[in-house]
Amino acid sequence: MTAVSDAPETPLFPVLQAAINAAEPIALATVVSVADDVLGVSLGGKLLIRPAGVGSDAESMGTLGNAELDRVVERDMVGELASGTSGVRHYGPRGEARQESVSVFIESFAPPPQMLIFGAVDFTAALSRVAKILGYRVTVCDARQVFATTQRFPFADEVVVDWPHRLLERVGASLGFRDAICVLTHDPKFDVPAVIEALRTNAGYIGAMGSRRTTEDRNKRLRDEGVTDEQLATIMAPIGLDLGARTPEETAISIVGEIIALRSGRIAPSLRDAEGDIHRPG
Repeated sequence: MTAVSDAPETPLFPVLQAAINAAEPIALATVVSVADDVLGVSLGGKLLIRPAGVGSDAESMGTLGNAELDRVVERDMVGELASGTSGVRHYGPRGEARQESVSVFIESFAPPPQMLIFGAVDFTAALSRVAKILGYRVTVCDARQVFATTQRFPFADEVVVDWPHRLLERVGASLGFRDAICVLTHDPKFDVPAVIEALRTNAGYIGAMGSRRTTEDRNKRLRDEGVTDEQLATIMAPIGLDLGARTPEETAISIVGEIIALRSGRIAPSLRDAEGDIHRPG
C-alpha cells in the first residue's frame, strides 16, 4: 500500500466524494466500537482505500490508530471492494483475527458490475433489459453495424460496433469477480476469439450460448487454439440454468439466475451440467 498522509490539504471526505462522483472504486473504514483497554485506537477513527491502476499499489489515507491494524483492515477493504459488499468486521488491537476488541465498519463504494454481451440478437435485447434491472452496466458488442444499434438495444449503456475479442483486449483488464461475459453470437468466427480473450480476464462469469452440438464444436475449436480442459470447465455452456426456458425473456432469466448462483456459491441446475436436449418437451 502507498500511504498518503491525512494532511489538511487532502482530507478524507472530499477525496471520498470525488471518487463517488467519478464512479471510481473506494472504501472507507470506521472504528465503531473499541474496548476500554485498547490503547491508540480511537472510536470514529477512519481509513480510506483507493485502488490505483493495474499493477500499482492501492493508496491509503488516514489511520485507525495502529499501523498493524491498518494493514489488516486495508487488506479486508480491498476484498470488500472486489466483492462489492460492506459490513462490520472484528479484530484484536493490532488486527488479530478471532478477537472482538475492535469493531470496524467497512463501507465499499464500488462501481456497478459490468456485463459484456456479444452478439446483436433477440436474446441480447432481453438479457440487457434484465441485467439493467439487476444493476449491471451493460455493453452490447457486435461487429455488424447494421445490427448493433442503440435503437435495438435501448437498455444497454453502450453499444459497440467491433469484433468481440478486440473489445475484450481493450477492457479485459478492468473486469473482476462481479463482472460477466455472455457470448451469444452463434458464429465461430466471432465466439471462438471472444471466448479465448474472455478466458484471459478475471471476469467471474463466462457463458456461451448454443446447443449441445454447437458447444461441442466450439470446444473442439477452442482446444485446437490451445484452450485446456481446465479452462473449458470454467465456461458455462450451454449458457443458463436448466429451467426449460424458451423465449428470449425466459432465457435471460435463466442466464442471470446462473450468474447469481455462481457468484453466491449456490448449487443450481445449469444446462452445462445437464444431459439431453436443451428444449425438452414440457
